[in-house]
Amino acid sequence: MSSSIPNYALYGDEAQPGWLDLIQIETIPERSSLYDYDIAPHVHDGLIQLLHVTEGGGEVFIDGASWQIELPALIVIPSRHVHGFHFRRSIDGRVITAAQRPLESLAAVGSPDVLAHIRRPCVLPRVDSVRHAEALAPLFDAIARETRLHSRGEATASPALLLALFVHVARIADALQVRVGEDAAARTRKAAQVDRFRALVDSHFRERWPIERYAQEVGVSAGQLSRLCRDVLGHSALDVVNARVMHEAERELVYSILGVKQIAAVLGFADEAYFGRFFKKQTGRTPTEFRLSVQQQLAPEPRSGIS
Repeated sequence: MSSSIPNYALYGDEAQPGWLDLIQIETIPERSSLYDYDIAPHVHDGLIQLLHVTEGGGEVFIDGASWQIELPALIVIPSRHVHGFHFRRSIDGRVITAAQRPLESLAAVGSPDVLAHIRRPCVLPRVDSVRHAEALAPLFDAIARETRLHSRGEATASPALLLALFVHVARIADALQVRVGEDAAARTRKAAQVDRFRALVDSHFRERWPIERYAQEVGVSAGQLSRLCRDVLGHSALDVVNARVMHEAERELVYSILGVKQIAAVLGFADEAYFGRFFKKQTGRTPTEFRLSVQQQLAPEPRSGIS
């Protein structure tokens, strides 16, 4: 898919595959200082970011809307929301970048009410006025420690800690009476319509709805829906649907034991051949070629023999 809006894993880095599980934490100045504290609009495909801004402040731009950062602040930027920053040089705080789908899967089992706070952008101001904010720094510290240690159980501990962090994000949002993604002073009608479209895609992409059906549900024409998506996301409506299907297809091919024919059926394709043509058009490889390539990438390095 082509787009005028850059897609990064972390700003300035080449985008990583959406199926890759990831939790990374760093200070905000570590990366923003490399770009003179101005982060141009971009997206993260498959990745969510959570910023805890404690010093300096500045301005955040999400899907065409802007917020002044009122300290201390929490900023949630889910996957594929166009965003950028203008930070003051005195900026400080930390940012977590994580794979969104595994986090959603964990939340769906353990805390379904938190899903809305994972899937919608949000800027929470002056969070120190809420008692739940006391837990933020210890949780950020614990996640940082886990990502440094690379010890047994990290694949379980880090996501669990991240979910706990989002539980506190939800509690703070409730205490501040902030409706996630619905700040009328900042959110635009276009962004709200695109949010509605993406929520529908999440719910119905396996049913292979045509764009016309999505447009009807949003209350616009198919052409208008694509223009809305290009204005807000830099992608057409069809690109958005295909990206969601591809994200799920790649994750199934990497992490499940289902055969290609079974995955095609799960994703709503009429047959395996149709799925194969779709997948190859998007990636240049057949599903089987993709699966074998990733298995080789993920295979553990052979241990040297004892001499």
